[in-house]
Amino acid sequence: MNSRELNHHGAQMESTARATGKTSSRDPYSVPAFPLRNRLMRAAWGVVYALLFRTSPRPFRRWRAFLLRCFGAKLGNSCFIYGTARIWAPWNLICDDMATIGDEAIIYNPERVTLGSHAIVSQQAYLCGATHDYEDPAFPLIAFPISVGAYAWICARATVQPGVSVGEGAVLALGSVATRHLDPWTVYAGVPARRVKPRMWRGAEIGIARPQDHSQARRSAITK
Repeated sequence: MNSRELNHHGAQMESTARATGKTSSRDPYSVPAFPLRNRLMRAAWGVVYALLFRTSPRPFRRWRAFLLRCFGAKLGNSCFIYGTARIWAPWNLICDDMATIGDEAIIYNPERVTLGSHAIVSQQAYLCGATHDYEDPAFPLIAFPISVGAYAWICARATVQPGVSVGEGAVLALGSVATRHLDPWTVYAGVPARRVKPRMWRGAEIGIARPQDHSQARRSAITK
């Protein structure tokens, strides 16, 4: 069962009950949003996270990458994921080479979250991959993928909302909230985040060309 099916698990149960004419007095808010298998996987990951991941010394990035891969994460070379970073579902995480997830950053990913090469999610930033349908009486959870392009920077305490794509090289400033797609090589700030200025690349002054996004090719290799 894929993550989209998981997200609609509770709603499907309610629809089945209506279709068969069987009604229940059970409060729909008490229906689990995810089936038992998913909850068991997250429980197992929670134990590993508490005992082995979070307690690992800061330089042990390869050890943490190994633990994440054991739970299905797809990671490129030299990813630096800090021990206090919170990854909700490692099996829905894809990181290209040199991606970084900082201290106390939260990756809430019932759907897939993808970080391009050299993308940085700074401390206490929040990638929020799900919300609820507040117009539905059952208040079902609904999830959407998030992508952060190569060389993009999600600054400390910034938030990326469900379904948002952050373009290559984009910057989301301190404490800002991205509610819509962010254009490449552009600086955004505010709540909601608004375009502030282009992101300049001063490397050209000394003969260093602006990085090109080859993350799609790398991602294909990682996910094979």
